[in-house]
Amino acid sequence: MTRRVAILGGNRIPFARSNGPYAEASNQDMLTATLDGLVARFGLAGERLGEVVAGAVLKHSRDFNLTRESVLGSRLDPRTPAYDVQQACGTGLEAVIAVANKIALGQVDVGVAGGVDTTSDAPLGLNEDLRRTLLRFNRERTLPGRLRAAATLRPTLPAPERPRNAEPRTGLSMGEHAAITAREWGIGRSEQDELALESHVRLASAYRRGFFDDLVTPYLGLTRDQNLRPDPSLDKLATLKPVYGDTMTAGNSTPLTDGAALVLLASEDWAAARSLPVLAYVVDAETAAVDFVHGGDGLLMAPVYAVPRLLARNGLTLQDFDFYEIHEAFASQVLATLKAWEDPAYCKERLGLDAPPGPVDRSRLNVNGGSLAVGHPFAATGGRIVATLAKELHERGSGRGLISICAAGGQGVTAILSAP
Repeated sequence: MTRRVAILGGNRIPFARSNGPYAEASNQDMLTATLDGLVARFGLAGERLGEVVAGAVLKHSRDFNLTRESVLGSRLDPRTPAYDVQQACGTGLEAVIAVANKIALGQVDVGVAGGVDTTSDAPLGLNEDLRRTLLRFNRERTLPGRLRAAATLRPTLPAPERPRNAEPRTGLSMGEHAAITAREWGIGRSEQDELALESHVRLASAYRRGFFDDLVTPYLGLTRDQNLRPDPSLDKLATLKPVYGDTMTAGNSTPLTDGAALVLLASEDWAAARSLPVLAYVVDAETAAVDFVHGGDGLLMAPVYAVPRLLARNGLTLQDFDFYEIHEAFASQVLATLKAWEDPAYCKERLGLDAPPGPVDRSRLNVNGGSLAVGHPFAATGGRIVATLAKELHERGSGRGLISICAAGGQGVTAILSAP
C-alpha cells in the first residue's frame, strides 16, 4: 500500500544570466542558499529530514558530493542524508520523483528535491594529452622521472578544452538539433516569437501580482529573474538574427543561466503534524528516451512519447488538465511537441496510437511564464516547475497539471500533479 505524496512548497533563487550577478557563485553556494531559504520558510532549522536529493549538470570534481555538502553547510540537522542525481535538464524533476517514491513507500516521511546549475563557473576539462602527462608526473616517484614527464609539455603547453554544449554522439549542440526539428515540423519564426513574448508577459504578470513572493528568495542583489523583459514586443524580437537554423534566435531560445530550485515533499501525516497546508500531490511520472542518432527522432522529442504512456496508465486524456507546464528549452521545441500530439500519421507510426492525443489549450500552458522568460539553469528547472505548478493548483483549489521536460541525450521526464 502506498501513501499520497504532498507538495508543501518550494524555494528558489532568482535565475541569473550567465556571467552576471552569480559569476563568482558556485553550485554549492547557490544550492546551500536555496536550501537555507526553504528551511527558513518552513521553520526547518535543526530538523533531521528523510533526505535531500538534488544535482547539477555542470559539475567540478570538487562537487562529487554536492548535495550532501550543501546540507552540511545549511541550517538543517547534519544527520539529514543527501545524494546527487543527474539526468540533464530533467534532473530536478527526476529528483522530485525519487523523493516522492520513497515517501509513497513509507521509507521516508519528508524530503527535499531539486537542482542547481551555473554556466558562469563551468568546469574546464584538460586537454587529453595534458591530462595524461600530469597523471604520469604524479605516478613518478623520482625527480628524474618527474622531470622527464614534465619535459613532454615543452615547447608548447596544450590548451584546456573549452566547455561545449554538444551531444557527444552527433557533435551538434542542442540548438542545432532543435533547428533540425523546427525545419522538419515547419515551425515558423513568427510563432516562435509569439510564444516567447507570451512567456515574458505572463512571468511579468505573475511577479506583479506577488505570485512568487513565497517561492523566491533574493540572492546576491537579485530579487527577480534577470532574463525577464517586462516590456518585450514582437517588433523587438523580430530584429534579432537567427543563431540556430533560419528561425531560432536569442529571443526565442533559452539563455545560459545560473540558479537553483528546491521542493519540499512529505506525507500527509507529516504535514498535518506541523499544520503545513498541502499545495498539491504528486500523482505519477514517466520517463522516455528516443534514438536521436539513428532513429529519426528529434533530440528533444522524448516527452512526446512519455506523455501518452502516462495518460494511458492513469486513464486520462491530454485535455483532462487544467494547467500544462512544458519546459521552453526553445520555442520551436514546444511548438513541435504540440504539433506532434495533433498529427495522426506521426502518432500512429511513431507512438503506436490509434488516434492523436489532440490539442492543448494554449491559455492553460505555462500560465506564469516559462523557461524562455525565467531562464534555464539545467538541473534547477524541474524544481522551479513543480513548485510553480503546485502553487497554481493550490490557488485554483482543484484540478490537475501536466509537466513535460525535454532533456539532452534524447530523454524526457513527465509528471502529473493534482490539487488536494
